[in-house]
Amino acid sequence: MSDPTQQMDYPKLGEDIVQFFAYEHLPEHLQGVSMPFAHLAHAIVKNLPRNPERTVALRKLLEAKDAAVRAALWKPAS
Repeated sequence: MSDPTQQMDYPKLGEDIVQFFAYEHLPEHLQGVSMPFAHLAHAIVKNLPRNPERTVALRKLLEAKDAAVRAALWKPAS
């Protein structure tokens, strides 16, 4: 089964912020962390009307994705 987010043209989605949900460039173990956020971002753009609250939803989702990726990279201080 192919991943629809890998075949989407980010600029054509009409939301510039969606480009930051791309995960193909990440190492495989981080792709698994980032991919669900990309899927949800695409569902939000596809299913909700464009308005300020949708933009807030995407921005907060991006913040959550970034935090999840950082959590996967976490190394405790020595």
